This record gives sequence, structure tokens and C-alpha cells, in this order.
Amino acid sequence: MKKVIVISLFCLSILSFSSFAQKSVTYGNTLNLGLGIGGYSGYYGYTNRSLTVFHIDYEFDVARNFTLAPFANFYSYRGDHYRESVIPIGVKGSLYLDDLLNANANWDFYLAGSLGFAVVNSRWDADYNGDRDYYRNPNRLFLDLHVGTEYHLSNRVGLFLDLSTGVSTIGLAIH
Repeated sequence: MKKVIVISLFCLSILSFSSFAQKSVTYGNTLNLGLGIGGYSGYYGYTNRSLTVFHIDYEFDVARNFTLAPFANFYSYRGDHYRESVIPIGVKGSLYLDDLLNANANWDFYLAGSLGFAVVNSRWDADYNGDRDYYRNPNRLFLDLHVGTEYHLSNRVGLFLDLSTGVSTIGLAIH
């Protein structure tokens, strides 16, 4: 996993250096509201049937083609014998690749990484006889890698798709 992170950071730095020669566009001052729905399989044979995700962040321009966005997510898992709520809070850094890809003005493409912590609340059914301590002390560190795109419907509104190593979301971007 460390190798993947190091290689990703190296690739991002090469892409950012090559994009300095390109024109400057601002990507910040954007409110992103997203929704994700999916499935999840847990450990020890516990199968979670559904996963619901709500996402909110606000992007600020930091450097050419780079933004930082404080974010909050809400994940809700419902399994066979338990319910779990996870609320990751942190900062997402995005490197926009539009100049490198010669993208049309209606499109934005980015690579990103999120870092933060997660608040976790797990509840087991009263009739469950398995290991209730499994989720008692989860890792609170939240790390996620993203690749995404946004299509601008107008100067003020866009639709985005964010694919990540965690949970992918679709949503509305308000500029």
C-alpha cells in the first residue's frame, strides 16, 4: 500500500509540473453535494446489504490546478445483525488535469486524495451471538484516493462523478 501511495504522489508531482506551462483556470469556490449507494461485504461472513453515502465539501483554490476542500461524509451500513454509521471528516486535495488532457471547457478531470478521521458508531442486534468486539475499536484514520470528472451544465452548476478507493459518489457542483 505504501508503494501505491508513493507512486501516486510521484505521478501527481510530474503532472503538476507539466501543467505549470499551461493556462491558468480556477476550480475553487465550489460547493459539492453528492450521494452514493452501494453494497458491502464484511468480515467473518457478515454481509452488509446496503450502504448509503451523503457527501459535502467546499473547494478552495490553493495553487494552479490544485484545490483543497474540507469535507464531511455520512455512511450508513445495514447488515444481517448490525447497523453502523461512519462519519469521515477531513480535507480532500484535488489536482485538475484539464490542461494536460486539453479538455473541453465543459469538462473538468481530476486526481485527488482525502485525509481525515472517522467517527464510528456500531449497534448489534440483541439476538446476535457472534463477536461483538470486532467493530469496537476501528481504525479512525481516513484515507481515500479519487479520480473524477465534472460536466458543467452552466457557469454556476455542474454534475460530477467521483470514483474512489472508498465509496464513489455522484452529485451536484455549485460554483
